[in-house]
Amino acid sequence: MIQHDDERQPLLSLSLKSKKDPPGPHEISNSTRIGILSGVWLASFLFSFNQTLVPTMLALISSEFRKSHQASWLGTAYLLATCTFTPLFGSLCNVLGRKGAYKTALFLAAAGCTMCGFSTSMEMLILARFLAGMGGGGILTTSSIVVSDMYSSRSRGLAQGVAMAFNGLGQGLGGPFGGIVTDWLGWRWAFLLQIPLFALAYVLTDYNLYYVTEGKGKSTKEVLKRIDYGGSVALMSFVGSILFFLSERFNQNLPWGSPTVVGSIAAAIVSIITFLVIELYIAPEPIMAPYILKQRIPRLVGASNFLVANCNLTVMYFFPLWFQTVMLSNASTAGAHLLPNSLAVSAGSLFAGWIMYTTGKYKRLNSMTGILPFIGVVGILMINENSGIVQSWFSVIPVGFGNAIAMQTSLIALLAHLPESHVALGTGFGTLFRGVGQVGGVAISSAIFQSRLTRELHTRITGPNAEELITRIKQQSNLVVSLPPDVQRAVRDAHSTSIKAVFVYAACLTLVSYAVRLAIPEKELDSRPSIAEPPEVSLPADDESEREGSVASLDTDVVVVRDEGGQKHEISAKVANILFDLDKAKKADSEFGSAKF
Repeated sequence: MIQHDDERQPLLSLSLKSKKDPPGPHEISNSTRIGILSGVWLASFLFSFNQTLVPTMLALISSEFRKSHQASWLGTAYLLATCTFTPLFGSLCNVLGRKGAYKTALFLAAAGCTMCGFSTSMEMLILARFLAGMGGGGILTTSSIVVSDMYSSRSRGLAQGVAMAFNGLGQGLGGPFGGIVTDWLGWRWAFLLQIPLFALAYVLTDYNLYYVTEGKGKSTKEVLKRIDYGGSVALMSFVGSILFFLSERFNQNLPWGSPTVVGSIAAAIVSIITFLVIELYIAPEPIMAPYILKQRIPRLVGASNFLVANCNLTVMYFFPLWFQTVMLSNASTAGAHLLPNSLAVSAGSLFAGWIMYTTGKYKRLNSMTGILPFIGVVGILMINENSGIVQSWFSVIPVGFGNAIAMQTSLIALLAHLPESHVALGTGFGTLFRGVGQVGGVAISSAIFQSRLTRELHTRITGPNAEELITRIKQQSNLVVSLPPDVQRAVRDAHSTSIKAVFVYAACLTLVSYAVRLAIPEKELDSRPSIAEPPEVSLPADDESEREGSVASLDTDVVVVRDEGGQKHEISAKVANILFDLDKAKKADSEFGSAKF
């Protein structure tokens, strides 16, 4: 019998390599990479842009629909949806693939933005903002995952720094753009003018984003089965219950024994327990992967993300409010005080990325700059009505610069301690805590402000109709300008004291977050993670004992094998055994045919 050389080649090596396979994320051309980055960074810009777009338009929107008491939900609905769906898209990147998950997020964001422009009621507008927030949360996660896919651990920090710079630019331009377009064309056009940019982002990524990664579902049925519906609903219920509790207890001043307050607390407790049970025991592909949650580094990064995001949103919402209610600045001028912060966020992100790229380390950078947000918040606390331009405009810069570095170093530290196959879930895990922190920043700081403001107003305003006036002041912050001089002075002082209480809370957040990050250990960004990956085996084995020691006896569903080129591949242990049996049978047949009788 003639024996061919290729019959001696292991079946495994023949089955794993194919020239027709789509390229991996590190194998794409530079032009393709630029096209992908242009699309995802444009989408990231639009996400951040929409976070700060609405506040400058609230007065006109609420006046048109005559529902000022519901206006705050325009921001809350967006943040709630972002928080809830951010981690879900981390799983969807594995289930649908990067391209499918990203296009889904982009479609939801664009659809929500379009719906905002054509809304005919406040309720419809709130629903549209929620839909846009769903897509925004997906854009935040998928864009970060896509960028992480294409770069090594060391280069990843610089790439993510550029992405964060676009986020900062979007946050800085959203408010001014909303105000200008509202005055010029009307508030609806502030949403509708974004649609061509969403379309451009879609085309760029649809054409260029074709690389493949492990984990994409094989069929629609499989895709639908792997989505964590229960976990997403339970998480949304928990966050929504907390928001409702804070609003009713502190904004509406309902007593602790009120059925509404007690009911919202009970709903939050039930929801978080349900969420944990689903994630730990039920969900086939949980949005908060238990094996990541059990690791010390992801827990520290999650805590830091929550605290930093909480601080960021607290400052972002109440820093301009101080100028509006205490200094009596108009909305445009008050909002403009956030521009230095946005520029600082962009600069801090780029600086952190460059340092991590050139040094391959992150801990020293974090240790040296982690105290900057505290210094910035203390500077804000010291602002008064006689403060000069430098203190009034630039005290916020250390907050944005330092917190941007904190976010960057935390993300890179998290990904450095995870294997490449867990990048998507790890990114979703980190952004989950960031999203919850953003919602908490608005809700908790608002509760502190409203609670303190109520006490201050009751202390400073007395006499007939005092209660009615206090209620109106709490519901309409722009009422301060039209008050009589003596009452106006009392109200301005009350707002100043109350907002300063919020900044004390923000200062505490910066210190605690700094302490948390100090516990994150250094790790060379060129090295790979400490979390155990699937075991590596050698196939095929020459005898049964070696086979049993390498595959059959392993308590695992996945093993790592190498092809002829030395590349690693994760495959099912059952498939590995089948390949071994086929190869061994082929080898035996070949040996039998060449035997001499």
